[in-house]
Amino acid sequence: MKLHELHDNEGATKKRMRVGRGPGSGKGKMGGRGIKGQKSRSGVAINGYEGGQMPLYQRLPKRGFNKPNRKAFAVVNLGLIQKFVDEKKLDAAAAITEDALIASGLVRRKKDGIRVLAKGEVSAKLTIEVTGASKAAVEAVEKAGGSLTVKTAPAAE
Repeated sequence: MKLHELHDNEGATKKRMRVGRGPGSGKGKMGGRGIKGQKSRSGVAINGYEGGQMPLYQRLPKRGFNKPNRKAFAVVNLGLIQKFVDEKKLDAAAAITEDALIASGLVRRKKDGIRVLAKGEVSAKLTIEVTGASKAAVEAVEKAGGSLTVKTAPAAE
């Protein structure tokens, strides 16, 4: 078999329909848009319009609430912190702060703070200082002989 002998199976691909390319093409003259009217013009988008009937998205009840001033935390799992310590990207002897996590490349940006979750195993004795942590994460770090301190985020003004 050579490269120039490769081809798709019979019927696996279908040629794209080119509209507005003459009467012999089967989609010539008006290009399948019919005669006149809003939809025959260019730049028309009437998504969700149901011909004057109340649209489905308006008939359904509204649910939930999005808090306008909610905090978004960057999330880090304990297993990843341990992996970075093993790979010498994080120094286990020094305190692991939010800035250290960003410098190591574990977290891209701080957002409203960094929150540590308990997914994964921790074997090193770590001192971690972050904005938030789950109870299970705090227990896991303390069980390994380290400490996880949670500092409050500075109030954004």
